Amino acid sequence: MSWTEEKVAKLKELWGKGNTASQIAEIIGGISRNAVIGKAHRLNLSAKIKTRSSSNNQKNAKSVENENKSSRKSRRNRFKSLIIEKDFEPENPKQLEELDESVCKWPIGHPNENSFYFCGRKSLKDFSYCKLHLLYAFQPKGKKEDTNEKDEDVPHFIEKKIKSA
Repeated sequence: MSWTEEKVAKLKELWGKGNTASQIAEIIGGISRNAVIGKAHRLNLSAKIKTRSSSNNQKNAKSVENENKSSRKSRRNRFKSLIIEKDFEPENPKQLEELDESVCKWPIGHPNENSFYFCGRKSLKDFSYCKLHLLYAFQPKGKKEDTNEKDEDVPHFIEKKIKSA
């Protein structure tokens, strides 16, 4: 099936009105839904996002949105509580053979170097890392937006790591 100028014009018109790909394929005739989707993509037509306008769905969407906001806040607060706490225990260098479930497995250095070791601090429950390395490994959602931190909020040993990097 080849796309003629009339079919392309009809596709653009129907797509703009919000018809589904199946409906457009049926109206134009002789083409499949996938052909309509492919041509719309090649023409860079805007993506279709259709939502159902029933009141139940709107109420459900609002409640899910509110739950997501509250879970985001709690997740962000959990990370902030780790950042505020500045009294991290000192590293307890461990070799691979000495690791168990209760110690931080954050690698320090390069494995080919003689000075390579693992952090060895006490790890948090259900994580492989200590509080400090958990901050490195898992950035909270929206962290890029929260980059306006004051220098006085950053612990001294983190400043050293930043400078040495």
